[in-house]
Amino acid sequence: MSEHDGSAAGGGKPLSEHDGSAAGGGKPLSEHDGSAAGGGGPLSEQDAVDVRVRLLPHAAGLPERASAGSAGYDLRAATSEPVRIEPGTRRLIPTGLVLGLPPGHEAQIRPRSGLAFRQGLTVLNAPGTIDSDYRGEVKLLLVNLGHEPITVQRGERLAQMVVAAVPEIAFREDDALGARPAAGGRNDGGFGSTGT
Repeated sequence: MSEHDGSAAGGGKPLSEHDGSAAGGGKPLSEHDGSAAGGGGPLSEQDAVDVRVRLLPHAAGLPERASAGSAGYDLRAATSEPVRIEPGTRRLIPTGLVLGLPPGHEAQIRPRSGLAFRQGLTVLNAPGTIDSDYRGEVKLLLVNLGHEPITVQRGERLAQMVVAAVPEIAFREDDALGARPAAGGRNDGGFGSTGT
């Protein structure tokens, strides 16, 4: 993924305020804190999915959940200056994070519903996929679908990340798939093939 230029362009509606505290420079891959992915308190180390995270010098903090029951971990803007996103335009926003996902897992990058509803700011390729063998910086491809400019500030929570298991798939050629199943099946009607 190409690096974002981080250029500033003031003005526009600011997102919600955040203290923007930085998370230190160039830390090596570190152990994930192993907090729970569901309600009911932290999981044991044996149950938690171990995700290593490297914080680049411009990072604005580790991914974190808004509540114990949240499935997604919030990702923050790691920009050096405010970034203006005009209506109908897209920008690539850095997070300063490099992930070490375990094999058989992916990270899905999803919009934050409040930003999408109130301001029209969303993830363009939602859900974006971070593969387990990707070792570049995680960046957010955002688009402003609203009617007014939006200014992204450093430390703003812009998207959420869900870590999910990915099964190993074995594709098997089967020429009989063109035949309609015995009952309740669908052929090649595509969209709306079951009626409206």
